[in-house]
Amino acid sequence: MQPDIVDPTDRRVLERNYDYAQKNLWILSMWYEYDVQRMIELLAINDVQLSANDEKRFGEYYESVRAERSDRV
Repeated sequence: MQPDIVDPTDRRVLERNYDYAQKNLWILSMWYEYDVQRMIELLAINDVQLSANDEKRFGEYYESVRAERSDRV
């Protein structure tokens, strides 16, 4: 029997890990070993809402990624 493989970029996994990181994008990006910009993109693409603090810091870029994505669809 093989263990289940978890995709760390799956929306549910991202949400759970963001919660574990206390909704702190800096911590989450260190955990994933991604730069902050890439982490914001992953959260935006998967519609994971930012915390109020992260929204203040990164909300503009987050929304631009979401808008760009919706323009493509």
